[in-house]
Amino acid sequence: MPEHAPSRLERRKARTRAALIRAAQVLIAEGKTAVPILEITQAADVGMGSFYNHFETKEQLYQAAVEDALDVHGALLDELTTDLDDPAQVFAQSFRLTGRLHRRHPELSKVLLHHGFELATSKTGLAPRARRDIDAAVRAGRFTVQDTELAMITVAGTALGLGHLLHSRPERDDAATTDQVTENLLRMLGLTAAEAHEICGRPLPDLDAVTPRPDTAA
Repeated sequence: MPEHAPSRLERRKARTRAALIRAAQVLIAEGKTAVPILEITQAADVGMGSFYNHFETKEQLYQAAVEDALDVHGALLDELTTDLDDPAQVFAQSFRLTGRLHRRHPELSKVLLHHGFELATSKTGLAPRARRDIDAAVRAGRFTVQDTELAMITVAGTALGLGHLLHSRPERDDAATTDQVTENLLRMLGLTAAEAHEICGRPLPDLDAVTPRPDTAA
C-alpha cells in the first residue's frame, strides 16, 4: 500500500514545529534560554497559540531542539562513514569530522556544547555511535578498552573540550588540532602511535559538499 501523503494541515504543523525548534536552537546557541515563550514564537514567526499545539513548556521545546541537533549530527556522521570497514577508522573519522564541524557550523556546535555531558549519555547523536564504534573496534581486536562507559567519559570530555577550544581560540588550525587530539584518543584506546598517526593522516570526505538541513544548522 502507498504511504499516506501528508495533508496541507499536517505539512503546516510540521513547518510550525520545525520553526519553533529552529528558533530554540538559535536561542540555545546564544545562551538565551530564559526568554519568555512570546519571544520564542516571535523568533519563529508563528502565533503564540501555535506553541502549545506542539509543546507544553519551554523545557520540552529545548529538549526537542537538542535532540534534533543530535539527530542531525549523528545522521551526518553515519553518512560520511558508511563506506568504512575498520571500526577504528570509523571512530577516528567521526571524531575528526566533528572537530571540523565546530567551525563550519558554529550554531549547531554551540547547541551541542551548551548541553555538555548530556552528550555522553544521550541516546541520539554522537554518544551511541561512538559507543557502537568503540565496542566494534574492541570485538575486532583494534581497541583494548575494558570499560566502554569509562572510555565514553574520556571521549565526551575530550570532544567538549576540543569544541570550546576551537571557539575560544579562532587562530588555531581546527583540522590540525582535531587530528592531534584524535590521534591521542586512538592511542589511549589501544592503537600504536604509528597506527594512530597513519589513520589521522587519511583523507576525509569533502565537508563543503554536505549541507545540514536548514532548520537545524547555520
